[in-house]
Amino acid sequence: MNDAITDQIRRLEFKLLHSDMKVRPSLLDVLLAEEFEEIGGHGAVSSRQEVVGWLLNKNPQDRWSLTDFRVRELSIDLVLAIYRAEKIVEKKNIVSKGSIRSSIWKHNTQGWQMVFHQASKII
Repeated sequence: MNDAITDQIRRLEFKLLHSDMKVRPSLLDVLLAEEFEEIGGHGAVSSRQEVVGWLLNKNPQDRWSLTDFRVRELSIDLVLAIYRAEKIVEKKNIVSKGSIRSSIWKHNTQGWQMVFHQASKII
């Protein structure tokens, strides 16, 4: 896979996780396709509207570590990102193994937009 595309998709994943969407709500329309949907860590399917609600209300101070990041080309304008995400927690008594995440990104006239996301908790 092209390293430039991998770096770009990684930056977009970080932008979704680390941006304060209350300050920049227009970013949601840039990053999430209209047909976006998600399967969360507990197996529930969430609509774009539900995920947008979560992104608007998440703690903007939360930070995430993304490791083992890789991208596979599915077609000329579609890629699959797979990585491990772990929330960075200051309290030492909270242990999280993180989650394995996958996202499908589609390239269109607006640039890269996420069309699908799934998180599987590591137990």
